[in-house]
Amino acid sequence: MGAGLARFGVMAVLAIAVFSAASFARFVWEITNLSNPAEIVEADGIVVLTGDRSRIETGLRLLEGGKAKRMLISGVNEVTSADAIRNAVSGSGELFDCCIDIDKAALDTVGNAEQAAIWARDNAFASLIVVTSDYHMPRSLLELRRKARDVALQPYLVQTEASLANAPLTDPQALHRILPEFAKYLVAWIRLGIRERQTRTALASAVML
Repeated sequence: MGAGLARFGVMAVLAIAVFSAASFARFVWEITNLSNPAEIVEADGIVVLTGDRSRIETGLRLLEGGKAKRMLISGVNEVTSADAIRNAVSGSGELFDCCIDIDKAALDTVGNAEQAAIWARDNAFASLIVVTSDYHMPRSLLELRRKARDVALQPYLVQTEASLANAPLTDPQALHRILPEFAKYLVAWIRLGIRERQTRTALASAVML
């Protein structure tokens, strides 16, 4: 009995290790092979997930280019003012006055997704361009698709340093960036998968009543 349990434990550990390795390889492949289209399709809104200045600048270029009607900058620090953001980037002041909303409620990617879904619903937007860093895009889309099921999402990547795309598994700096994000992505994937199964079970039970 004890030997059987030990073998089962070893097999379980091996299965988890294989699953994790395969998932990590898939994750690295995805973030290093994603690319922006030559011509992005116009959408109702743009959602920029904060993290660095280049994300906001990228969103501003898309907004200035007429790719959407409005833009949401989600996850701004509560002590950061709109003027501070305006001064930090090279965007047009007129855009901040007319067409840019700032969300300070979101504290993480889950919060970003929640606030983006509320913003899209309040503005009756059916399509969004999602702007964030390449390594952050898979998890962002995972959370957004859960919160904004009826909204079409179009990813627009902000490329990080070249090492991330060219040698993510051999560059220590790239691994330092990728591994924590992969761990968060895996947790989100499992969490959302469990919720989906619970929802389907609840719906099936309701139908049977």
